[in-house]
Amino acid sequence: MSRSLATALGTTAILMWALLALFTAASGEVPPFQLAALTFTVGTAIGFIWLWAKGRFHELRQPLSVWVFGTVGLFGYHALYFTALRNAPPVEAGLIAYLWPLLIVVFSALLPGEKLRWYHLVGALLGLSGTVLIVTRGESLSFDPRYTLGYVAALGCALTWSSYSVLSRRLASVPTGIVAGYCGTTAIGAAIAHLLFETTVWPADGGEWLAVLGLGLMPVGAAFYVWDIGVKRGDIQLLGVTSYAAPLLSTIILIAAGYGVLTPQIAIAALLITGGALIAARGGRFSRQRPGSKPASASSNASN
Repeated sequence: MSRSLATALGTTAILMWALLALFTAASGEVPPFQLAALTFTVGTAIGFIWLWAKGRFHELRQPLSVWVFGTVGLFGYHALYFTALRNAPPVEAGLIAYLWPLLIVVFSALLPGEKLRWYHLVGALLGLSGTVLIVTRGESLSFDPRYTLGYVAALGCALTWSSYSVLSRRLASVPTGIVAGYCGTTAIGAAIAHLLFETTVWPADGGEWLAVLGLGLMPVGAAFYVWDIGVKRGDIQLLGVTSYAAPLLSTIILIAAGYGVLTPQIAIAALLITGGALIAARGGRFSRQRPGSKPASASSNASN
């Protein structure tokens, strides 16, 4: 698979994650860990059906370290995220948690064959600025020491997902089918956490069940499979920068569905995030052009 195709597939994960807030809002009062258990069960089913259709169940036979890595990445991220939201104001917690795209860009410089360029960093910082506007709605932030546990959990959330994404590159030889296993162990972990800490609340009607199914099929299902392809074989730095489009697209979708209102802050955020992605993308293309290289036609004319 080419680098550009893998990057394109990885980008579809970001588009699917943009639906996360809408489907979650439409799923009713289902508690977070119960919702995670339900949706990751659907995500597991997607992977198992694909493995069965392709005759690739052998892809699940991986070392224990691989299973631990994937489970910590998926379940650890969601467990820390829920902990952060329960122990800190959602605006501050969400903003800290959404440092992961910037951390992906920075951490990717440690990978073989990758370098952190100025345009990657500028693009990521512009994306972060746009996300700040969306999350805070243009208002000031206030960090209260009483919510230290929530802040630490949110930072752990960002570190967990960025580390999982970058270190997946080190496991490029591990087939993407193993993500079905990651989803399965995450569903089990979420179910246990639900039984320990939550009261069961089932979706109230068919619409809420459809929202749960939609979550499992896309943002908490197929998205993890294509993201695995993207971070293993695509332009991971560009994916990191582009990830800042998720909260913007999510907000736009919520507005279109009647859950929000378009504001000047959102328009400015759109410009910042789009500009950051363009800088990162165009900078990457420019750097891949060899200085002093000539088009093929020019070189052939010179030889004649």
